[in-house]
Amino acid sequence: MKFPRQGLYAITQPENKTITQVVKDVEAALRGGATVIQYRDKDPLDAPQLANLLLDVCHAYDAPLLINDSVELALTVGADGVHLGRDDGEIAAARRLLGADAIIGVSCYNDVKKAQAMAAAGADYVAFGRFFPSGSKPLAAAAEIISLQRAKQSINVPIVAIGGILPENGGQLLAAGADLLAVIGGVFDHEPESAARAYQALFNHQRE
Repeated sequence: MKFPRQGLYAITQPENKTITQVVKDVEAALRGGATVIQYRDKDPLDAPQLANLLLDVCHAYDAPLLINDSVELALTVGADGVHLGRDDGEIAAARRLLGADAIIGVSCYNDVKKAQAMAAAGADYVAFGRFFPSGSKPLAAAAEIISLQRAKQSINVPIVAIGGILPENGGQLLAAGADLLAVIGGVFDHEPESAARAYQALFNHQRE
């Protein structure tokens, strides 16, 4: 499974939801046009069960499933890859465990030099953010839109933007160089299919 070159990167919102509801929400987002799903769960009840169910629904829509933070869980369920944060280990170690075809993404926050180094080290995508106030990550350090512009000039892998992104503000991030928009609440605080379609319209407009 390849990482998409552009599109909506939807991140799960499992808090206070049943496993069935999370899967239903993710499928709705995929119907609405999400091109990749990340399973993020800071307080999981049964992470392997939910991850396996999400993997099935993602593959039904030809979308990759990435696991946030945990190379071990990605390996256990056979996910398509992993997203590595600040303290989640090195790309090379993840690659050894998950294999050459695994998708490995890295959080780079507001650090273009780190993003350049991670791309050179074999990252399949780099992520910048947060760009706007975020309910999911209220204490995360702010990123600057100029970082997207600089990254676009020097990095050949897809660039993901995250943090408080809405259909109303996402267009400026795409114009600055983001390839994918990573969203939690903007999709899953609403009816996910229609919310995903609102983001998809941004990419359609950019291609016109």
